[in-house]
Amino acid sequence: MSGHSKWATIKRKKAANDARRSNQFAKLLRAVEVAAKEGGGDPAANMTLASAVEKAKASSVPNENIERAIKRGSGDDAGATRYEEITYEGYAPGGIALFIEALTDNRNRTAQDVRHAFTRNGGNLGETGSTGWMFTRKGVVVVEKGAVPDDERLFELALEAGAEDMADSESSWEIVTEPAALGSVRDAIRSAGIDVFSAELTMLPQSTIPVHGGEAKKVLQMIEALEDLEDVQNVYANFDIPEEVMASL
Repeated sequence: MSGHSKWATIKRKKAANDARRSNQFAKLLRAVEVAAKEGGGDPAANMTLASAVEKAKASSVPNENIERAIKRGSGDDAGATRYEEITYEGYAPGGIALFIEALTDNRNRTAQDVRHAFTRNGGNLGETGSTGWMFTRKGVVVVEKGAVPDDERLFELALEAGAEDMADSESSWEIVTEPAALGSVRDAIRSAGIDVFSAELTMLPQSTIPVHGGEAKKVLQMIEALEDLEDVQNVYANFDIPEEVMASL
């Protein structure tokens, strides 16, 4: 399963310090605002917005902040900053493919920051199309194994609600859906009394590359450097690093 999904799950479980938390809040609200601008302010009719709101709430962003971001994106706030979506592609150490999503109000600043992050961490920034073909837009619902009394029943519920597959991701189950089915699968699982750890739209790699030891540290350092950038929203990668190794790093 996607190394990115495991990495995101581990990071979400670990408490961040106040500075990083504040930066993450700003990124999550920016994603909510842009999703509302692109597809309207109703999460029920805009799955991208629903996913952004879900992620914001999971990170304890206050509801009033989320509502204000939706209003800004929907055009109810004339003074709102206008962001554009940009993607970058390249490779981390060890030939790990990266696909990066950014929201920016200054293309030159973002491009320079991303380029520097690649250079400082031993990566290679590629051309458009160099790695994007390796990833597919999907919905992913993560359920921790401790919250599931019956694995087979969870699989049945997910399939009946429109899921494509369910994969073992060490300490959790990852349920893959088409983007449009993410909400219905998430809701079906919750309606059965099973706690959902996360449900979001993501980019899944078609295949993964095992990474171990010092190489794993270099890959995760590269990804963290990119994720720390102000304008970068998501970094997707096709690595496969054991969960205990990621947690220790």
